[in-house]
Amino acid sequence: MTARGIALLAAGVVLLVTGFRFGYPDLALLGAAAGLAVAVAAGFAAWRPRLGVERVAEPDRVARGEPAAITLTIRNSSRVRAATLIAVDRCGGSTVDVPLLRLRPGRDTSTEYPVPTHRRGLVPIGPLGVTRRDPLGLLTMTRTYGGTTIVRVHPRVHLLRAVPAGLTRSLDGGADKVPHGTITFDSLRDYVPGDELRRIHWRSSAKVGELMVREQLDTAEPTLLVLLDDRAVAHPGDGETFEHACEAAASIVTAAAREALPVSLHLVSAVSEGPFLDVLTEVTLGEGDLEATLRRLRSQRLGDTLIFLTGPGGRDDIGAVSALRGAYPIVIAGLFGDRDAAPESSADRIIVIEAADGSEFAAAWDGVRGW
Repeated sequence: MTARGIALLAAGVVLLVTGFRFGYPDLALLGAAAGLAVAVAAGFAAWRPRLGVERVAEPDRVARGEPAAITLTIRNSSRVRAATLIAVDRCGGSTVDVPLLRLRPGRDTSTEYPVPTHRRGLVPIGPLGVTRRDPLGLLTMTRTYGGTTIVRVHPRVHLLRAVPAGLTRSLDGGADKVPHGTITFDSLRDYVPGDELRRIHWRSSAKVGELMVREQLDTAEPTLLVLLDDRAVAHPGDGETFEHACEAAASIVTAAAREALPVSLHLVSAVSEGPFLDVLTEVTLGEGDLEATLRRLRSQRLGDTLIFLTGPGGRDDIGAVSALRGAYPIVIAGLFGDRDAAPESSADRIIVIEAADGSEFAAAWDGVRGW
Protein backbone atom coordinates (compact mmCIF):
# COMPACT_ATOMS: atom_id res chain seq x y z
CA MET A 1 0.00 0.00 0.00
CA THR A 2 1.37 3.39 -1.01
CA ALA A 3 1.41 6.47 1.21
CA ARG A 4 -1.60 7.77 -0.71
CA GLY A 5 -3.48 4.53 -0.07
CA ILE A 6 -2.66 4.59 3.64
CA ALA A 7 -3.79 8.21 3.95
CA LEU A 8 -7.04 7.53 2.08
CA LEU A 9 -7.81 4.47 4.18
CA ALA A 10 -7.12 6.36 7.43
CA ALA A 11 -9.27 9.28 6.29
CA GLY A 12 -12.08 6.90 5.36
CA VAL A 13 -12.01 5.31 8.81
CA VAL A 14 -12.07 8.74 10.49
CA LEU A 15 -14.95 9.91 8.30
CA LEU A 16 -17.00 6.78 8.97
CA VAL A 17 -16.49 6.97 12.73
CA THR A 18 -17.27 10.70 12.82
CA GLY A 19 -20.31 10.40 10.59
CA PHE A 20 -21.89 7.59 12.58
CA ARG A 21 -20.84 9.04 15.96
CA PHE A 22 -22.20 12.52 15.42
CA GLY A 23 -24.91 11.77 12.88
CA TYR A 24 -23.39 13.26 9.72
CA PRO A 25 -24.46 10.98 6.85
CA ASP A 26 -22.40 12.92 4.28
CA LEU A 27 -19.22 12.24 6.19
CA ALA A 28 -20.11 8.58 6.53
CA LEU A 29 -20.77 8.44 2.77
CA LEU A 30 -17.37 9.93 2.02
CA GLY A 31 -15.73 7.44 4.37
CA ALA A 32 -17.53 4.55 2.68
CA ALA A 33 -16.43 5.85 -0.74
CA ALA A 34 -12.82 5.99 0.44
CA GLY A 35 -12.99 2.42 1.74
CA LEU A 36 -14.60 1.27 -1.50
CA ALA A 37 -11.82 2.91 -3.52
CA VAL A 38 -9.20 1.04 -1.51
CA ALA A 39 -11.09 -2.23 -1.97
CA VAL A 40 -11.36 -1.74 -5.75
CA ALA A 41 -7.66 -0.87 -5.90
CA ALA A 42 -6.83 -4.08 -4.01
CA GLY A 43 -8.89 -6.12 -6.47
CA PHE A 44 -7.22 -4.43 -9.43
CA ALA A 45 -3.70 -5.01 -8.11
CA ALA A 46 -4.44 -8.57 -7.02
CA TRP A 47 -5.12 -9.74 -10.57
CA ARG A 48 -2.28 -12.03 -11.55
CA PRO A 49 -1.39 -11.85 -15.23
CA ARG A 50 -0.58 -15.15 -16.90
CA LEU A 51 2.89 -14.69 -18.28
CA GLY A 52 5.42 -17.14 -19.67
CA VAL A 53 9.07 -16.16 -19.29
CA GLU A 54 11.96 -17.62 -21.28
CA ARG A 55 15.50 -16.40 -20.76
CA VAL A 56 18.52 -17.38 -22.88
CA ALA A 57 22.12 -16.42 -22.08
CA GLU A 58 24.50 -16.25 -25.01
CA PRO A 59 27.01 -17.41 -23.97
CA ASP A 60 26.44 -18.67 -20.44
CA ARG A 61 30.20 -19.01 -19.84
CA VAL A 62 32.42 -16.11 -20.76
CA ALA A 63 35.86 -14.81 -19.88
CA ARG A 64 36.14 -11.67 -17.80
CA GLY A 65 35.62 -8.58 -19.93
CA GLU A 66 34.15 -10.42 -22.93
CA PRO A 67 30.60 -9.61 -24.09
CA ALA A 68 27.57 -11.64 -23.07
CA ALA A 69 23.89 -10.92 -23.57
CA ILE A 70 20.52 -12.06 -22.26
CA THR A 71 17.54 -12.51 -24.55
CA LEU A 72 14.31 -12.30 -22.55
CA THR A 73 11.01 -13.41 -24.10
CA ILE A 74 7.72 -12.72 -22.30
CA ARG A 75 4.46 -14.24 -23.52
CA ASN A 76 0.96 -13.27 -22.44
CA SER A 77 -0.71 -16.64 -21.90
CA SER A 78 -4.12 -15.11 -21.16
CA ARG A 79 -6.86 -15.57 -23.76
CA VAL A 80 -8.84 -12.44 -22.86
CA ARG A 81 -6.93 -9.62 -21.26
CA ALA A 82 -4.07 -7.58 -22.61
CA ALA A 83 -1.22 -6.80 -20.25
CA THR A 84 0.25 -3.36 -19.59
CA LEU A 85 2.71 -3.87 -16.79
CA ILE A 86 5.89 -2.59 -15.19
CA ALA A 87 8.49 -5.37 -15.37
CA VAL A 88 12.02 -5.38 -14.02
CA ASP A 89 14.57 -8.14 -14.54
CA ARG A 90 17.37 -8.69 -12.05
CA CYS A 91 20.84 -8.76 -13.61
CA GLY A 92 23.57 -9.36 -11.05
CA GLY A 93 23.48 -6.51 -8.57
CA SER A 94 21.44 -4.19 -10.81
CA THR A 95 18.03 -4.22 -12.49
CA VAL A 96 16.89 -3.82 -16.09
CA ASP A 97 13.56 -2.25 -17.04
CA VAL A 98 11.50 -4.41 -19.41
CA PRO A 99 8.72 -2.58 -21.26
CA LEU A 100 5.36 -4.38 -21.39
CA LEU A 101 2.90 -2.08 -23.17
CA ARG A 102 -0.40 -3.54 -24.37
CA LEU A 103 0.87 -7.09 -24.64
CA ARG A 104 -2.09 -8.72 -26.35
CA PRO A 105 -3.40 -12.19 -25.45
CA GLY A 106 -1.29 -14.97 -26.97
CA ARG A 107 1.42 -12.55 -28.10
CA ASP A 108 5.01 -12.29 -26.93
CA THR A 109 7.68 -9.65 -26.81
CA SER A 110 11.46 -9.96 -26.62
CA THR A 111 14.18 -7.71 -25.30
CA GLU A 112 17.96 -8.08 -25.13
CA TYR A 113 20.41 -6.53 -22.70
CA PRO A 114 24.09 -7.02 -21.86
CA VAL A 115 25.43 -8.90 -18.86
CA PRO A 116 28.05 -7.17 -16.70
CA THR A 117 31.25 -9.21 -17.07
CA HIS A 118 33.75 -6.81 -15.52
CA ARG A 119 34.14 -9.05 -12.46
CA ARG A 120 34.89 -12.75 -12.18
CA GLY A 121 32.17 -14.83 -10.56
CA LEU A 122 28.59 -16.01 -10.89
CA VAL A 123 26.10 -13.48 -12.27
CA PRO A 124 22.50 -14.45 -11.41
CA ILE A 125 19.90 -13.29 -13.95
CA GLY A 126 16.26 -13.18 -12.87
CA PRO A 127 13.65 -13.78 -11.76
CA LEU A 128 11.44 -11.27 -13.58
CA GLY A 129 9.57 -8.95 -11.23
CA VAL A 130 6.18 -7.71 -12.47
CA THR A 131 4.47 -4.84 -10.62
CA ARG A 132 0.72 -4.19 -10.76
CA ARG A 133 -0.52 -0.74 -9.75
CA ASP A 134 -4.07 0.58 -9.66
CA PRO A 135 -4.96 3.75 -11.61
CA LEU A 136 -5.26 5.84 -8.43
CA GLY A 137 -1.86 4.76 -7.14
CA LEU A 138 -3.20 3.36 -3.87
CA LEU A 139 -1.73 -0.14 -4.04
CA THR A 140 1.17 -1.85 -5.78
CA MET A 141 1.83 -5.59 -5.89
CA THR A 142 4.98 -7.25 -7.24
CA ARG A 143 5.24 -10.88 -8.27
CA THR A 144 8.09 -12.90 -9.73
CA TYR A 145 7.99 -14.96 -12.91
CA GLY A 146 10.42 -17.46 -14.35
CA GLY A 147 13.51 -18.95 -12.79
CA THR A 148 17.09 -17.78 -12.46
CA THR A 149 19.78 -18.13 -15.09
CA ILE A 150 23.44 -18.19 -14.05
CA VAL A 151 26.14 -16.68 -16.24
CA ARG A 152 29.65 -17.77 -15.27
CA VAL A 153 32.33 -15.15 -15.77
CA HIS A 154 35.62 -17.04 -15.95
CA PRO A 155 38.98 -15.46 -15.18
CA ARG A 156 40.73 -13.87 -18.12
CA VAL A 157 43.07 -16.36 -19.85
CA HIS A 158 46.48 -15.18 -21.08
CA LEU A 159 48.35 -17.15 -23.72
CA LEU A 160 51.28 -19.16 -22.36
CA ARG A 161 53.54 -20.40 -25.13
CA ALA A 162 55.77 -22.53 -22.88
CA VAL A 163 54.92 -25.37 -20.51
CA PRO A 164 57.27 -27.29 -18.19
CA ALA A 165 58.76 -30.44 -19.70
CA GLY A 166 58.64 -32.20 -16.34
CA LEU A 167 61.13 -34.16 -14.28
CA THR A 168 61.11 -37.78 -13.28
CA ARG A 169 63.26 -39.85 -10.96
CA SER A 170 65.53 -42.46 -12.52
CA LEU A 171 66.49 -45.77 -10.95
CA ASP A 172 69.91 -44.49 -9.93
CA GLY A 173 68.34 -41.89 -7.67
CA GLY A 174 68.72 -38.87 -9.94
CA ALA A 175 66.10 -36.62 -11.42
CA ASP A 176 66.21 -36.18 -15.19
CA LYS A 177 64.19 -34.07 -17.57
CA VAL A 178 62.03 -36.39 -19.70
CA PRO A 179 59.87 -34.63 -22.28
CA HIS A 180 58.57 -38.02 -23.52
CA GLY A 181 57.90 -39.79 -20.23
CA THR A 182 58.73 -43.30 -19.00
CA ILE A 183 59.66 -46.40 -20.97
CA THR A 184 57.12 -49.10 -21.89
CA PHE A 185 56.80 -51.88 -24.49
CA ASP A 186 55.29 -50.86 -27.84
CA SER A 187 56.00 -53.41 -30.63
CA LEU A 188 58.46 -55.90 -32.16
CA ARG A 189 60.66 -55.43 -35.24
CA ASP A 190 63.44 -57.26 -37.04
CA TYR A 191 66.93 -57.15 -35.60
CA VAL A 192 69.29 -54.60 -37.16
CA PRO A 193 73.06 -54.83 -36.62
CA GLY A 194 73.95 -52.43 -33.84
CA ASP A 195 70.83 -53.06 -31.72
CA GLU A 196 71.47 -53.85 -28.07
CA LEU A 197 71.32 -57.56 -27.36
CA ARG A 198 69.35 -56.98 -24.17
CA ARG A 199 66.45 -55.68 -26.26
CA ILE A 200 66.11 -58.96 -28.20
CA HIS A 201 62.85 -60.75 -27.41
CA TRP A 202 64.09 -64.34 -27.38
CA ARG A 203 60.71 -66.07 -27.10
CA SER A 204 59.35 -64.34 -30.19
CA SER A 205 62.64 -64.87 -32.00
CA ALA A 206 62.39 -68.63 -31.37
CA LYS A 207 58.86 -68.74 -32.81
CA VAL A 208 59.63 -66.67 -35.90
CA GLY A 209 63.07 -68.08 -36.57
CA GLU A 210 64.64 -64.63 -36.79
CA LEU A 211 65.90 -62.22 -34.21
CA MET A 212 63.17 -59.84 -33.04
CA VAL A 213 63.84 -56.65 -31.08
CA ARG A 214 61.52 -54.88 -28.67
CA GLU A 215 60.45 -51.33 -29.60
CA GLN A 216 59.92 -49.22 -26.51
CA LEU A 217 57.94 -46.03 -26.15
CA ASP A 218 57.84 -43.26 -23.55
CA THR A 219 54.20 -42.90 -22.46
CA ALA A 220 54.16 -40.99 -19.19
CA GLU A 221 53.82 -37.23 -19.48
CA PRO A 222 54.81 -34.30 -17.29
CA THR A 223 52.19 -33.66 -14.61
CA LEU A 224 51.45 -30.15 -13.38
CA LEU A 225 49.93 -29.31 -10.00
CA VAL A 226 48.58 -25.79 -9.53
CA LEU A 227 48.09 -24.64 -5.92
CA LEU A 228 46.02 -21.45 -5.67
CA ASP A 229 46.35 -19.58 -2.39
CA ASP A 230 42.77 -18.49 -1.63
CA ARG A 231 43.43 -17.30 1.93
CA ALA A 232 42.26 -13.80 2.75
CA VAL A 233 45.54 -13.10 4.62
CA ALA A 234 47.51 -13.74 1.44
CA HIS A 235 45.60 -11.08 -0.49
CA PRO A 236 45.15 -8.01 1.73
CA GLY A 237 43.23 -4.94 0.66
CA ASP A 238 40.53 -5.22 -1.98
CA GLY A 239 41.69 -8.69 -3.07
CA GLU A 240 42.61 -7.58 -6.59
CA THR A 241 45.80 -9.66 -6.43
CA PHE A 242 43.59 -12.72 -5.97
CA GLU A 243 41.91 -11.92 -9.29
CA HIS A 244 45.33 -11.85 -10.95
CA ALA A 245 46.25 -15.17 -9.31
CA CYS A 246 43.02 -16.70 -10.67
CA GLU A 247 43.92 -15.44 -14.15
CA ALA A 248 47.35 -17.06 -13.86
CA ALA A 249 45.83 -20.36 -12.71
CA ALA A 250 43.34 -20.28 -15.59
CA SER A 251 46.13 -19.56 -18.06
CA ILE A 252 48.24 -22.49 -16.80
CA VAL A 253 45.46 -25.09 -16.86
CA THR A 254 44.39 -23.88 -20.31
CA ALA A 255 47.94 -24.16 -21.65
CA ALA A 256 48.24 -27.65 -20.15
CA ALA A 257 44.96 -28.70 -21.77
CA ARG A 258 46.15 -27.32 -25.10
CA GLU A 259 49.30 -29.45 -24.87
CA ALA A 260 47.31 -32.47 -23.60
CA LEU A 261 49.32 -32.54 -20.36
CA PRO A 262 47.88 -33.88 -17.08
CA VAL A 263 47.14 -31.03 -14.68
CA SER A 264 45.35 -30.72 -11.35
CA LEU A 265 44.08 -27.67 -9.49
CA HIS A 266 44.11 -27.40 -5.70
CA LEU A 267 42.99 -24.70 -3.28
CA VAL A 268 44.46 -24.00 0.14
CA SER A 269 41.09 -23.71 1.89
CA ALA A 270 39.21 -26.60 0.25
CA VAL A 271 39.38 -29.50 -2.18
CA SER A 272 38.35 -28.33 -5.64
CA GLU A 273 35.85 -30.35 -7.65
CA GLY A 274 34.48 -29.84 -11.15
CA PRO A 275 35.84 -28.22 -14.31
CA PHE A 276 38.84 -26.07 -13.54
CA LEU A 277 37.49 -22.84 -15.04
CA ASP A 278 34.21 -23.25 -13.16
CA VAL A 279 36.14 -23.78 -9.92
CA LEU A 280 38.17 -20.64 -10.57
CA THR A 281 34.94 -18.76 -11.29
CA GLU A 282 33.30 -19.66 -8.00
CA VAL A 283 36.28 -19.56 -5.62
CA THR A 284 36.35 -16.74 -3.07
CA LEU A 285 38.76 -15.66 -0.36
CA GLY A 286 38.42 -17.41 2.99
CA GLU A 287 40.31 -19.16 5.74
CA GLY A 288 42.71 -22.00 5.10
CA ASP A 289 45.51 -24.05 6.63
CA LEU A 290 48.50 -23.87 4.31
CA GLU A 291 50.64 -26.19 6.44
CA ALA A 292 48.00 -28.95 6.34
CA THR A 293 47.65 -28.54 2.57
CA LEU A 294 51.42 -28.78 2.05
CA ARG A 295 51.58 -31.93 4.19
CA ARG A 296 48.85 -33.50 2.09
CA LEU A 297 50.58 -32.62 -1.17
CA ARG A 298 53.90 -33.92 0.12
CA SER A 299 52.42 -37.29 1.04
CA GLN A 300 50.39 -37.71 -2.16
CA ARG A 301 53.04 -36.56 -4.68
CA LEU A 302 50.52 -35.65 -7.38
CA GLY A 303 52.97 -34.54 -10.07
CA ASP A 304 56.48 -33.43 -10.91
CA THR A 305 55.88 -29.68 -11.24
CA LEU A 306 54.28 -27.66 -8.42
CA ILE A 307 53.07 -24.13 -9.15
CA PHE A 308 52.12 -22.02 -6.12
CA LEU A 309 50.18 -18.79 -6.80
CA THR A 310 49.83 -16.29 -3.97
CA GLY A 311 49.62 -12.59 -3.10
CA PRO A 312 51.70 -10.14 -1.06
CA GLY A 313 50.61 -11.75 2.21
CA GLY A 314 51.98 -15.11 1.10
CA ARG A 315 55.55 -13.98 0.41
CA ASP A 316 56.79 -15.43 3.70
CA ASP A 317 55.18 -18.81 2.87
CA ILE A 318 57.26 -19.38 -0.26
CA GLY A 319 60.01 -20.91 1.89
CA ALA A 320 57.57 -23.49 3.28
CA VAL A 321 56.43 -24.33 -0.27
CA SER A 322 60.05 -24.71 -1.40
CA ALA A 323 60.43 -27.54 1.12
CA LEU A 324 58.31 -29.67 -1.21
CA ARG A 325 61.18 -30.03 -3.67
CA GLY A 326 61.81 -33.45 -2.23
CA ALA A 327 58.46 -34.58 -3.63
CA TYR A 328 58.22 -32.22 -6.61
CA PRO A 329 61.45 -31.74 -8.61
CA ILE A 330 60.24 -28.42 -10.05
CA VAL A 331 58.63 -25.81 -7.79
CA ILE A 332 57.45 -22.47 -9.16
CA ALA A 333 56.00 -19.61 -7.11
CA GLY A 334 53.93 -16.82 -8.62
CA LEU A 335 53.80 -13.72 -6.40
CA PHE A 336 51.31 -11.01 -7.38
CA GLY A 337 51.19 -7.39 -6.33
CA ASP A 338 54.77 -6.51 -7.24
CA ARG A 339 55.59 -4.67 -10.46
CA ASP A 340 59.02 -6.24 -10.91
CA ALA A 341 57.60 -8.95 -13.21
CA ALA A 342 61.05 -10.54 -13.60
CA PRO A 343 61.62 -14.26 -12.97
CA GLU A 344 64.09 -15.00 -10.23
CA SER A 345 65.74 -18.24 -9.21
CA SER A 346 66.53 -18.65 -5.54
CA ALA A 347 69.49 -20.49 -4.13
CA ASP A 348 67.60 -23.78 -3.90
CA ARG A 349 66.45 -23.55 -7.56
CA ILE A 350 62.93 -22.40 -6.76
CA ILE A 351 61.64 -20.26 -9.60
CA VAL A 352 59.89 -17.13 -8.30
CA ILE A 353 57.88 -15.00 -10.72
CA GLU A 354 56.86 -11.60 -9.38
CA ALA A 355 54.17 -9.82 -11.39
CA ALA A 356 51.66 -7.04 -11.02
CA ASP A 357 48.88 -8.82 -12.92
CA GLY A 358 48.08 -11.80 -15.09
CA SER A 359 49.52 -10.36 -18.32
CA GLU A 360 52.88 -9.62 -16.70
CA PHE A 361 52.88 -13.12 -15.24
CA ALA A 362 52.33 -14.62 -18.70
CA ALA A 363 55.21 -12.60 -20.16
CA ALA A 364 57.52 -13.58 -17.30
CA TRP A 365 56.42 -17.22 -17.54
CA ASP A 366 57.36 -17.41 -21.23
CA GLY A 367 60.69 -15.78 -20.38
CA VAL A 368 61.73 -18.55 -17.99
CA ARG A 369 64.56 -20.62 -19.45
CA GLY A 370 65.05 -24.31 -18.98
CA TRP A 371 61.49 -25.60 -19.18
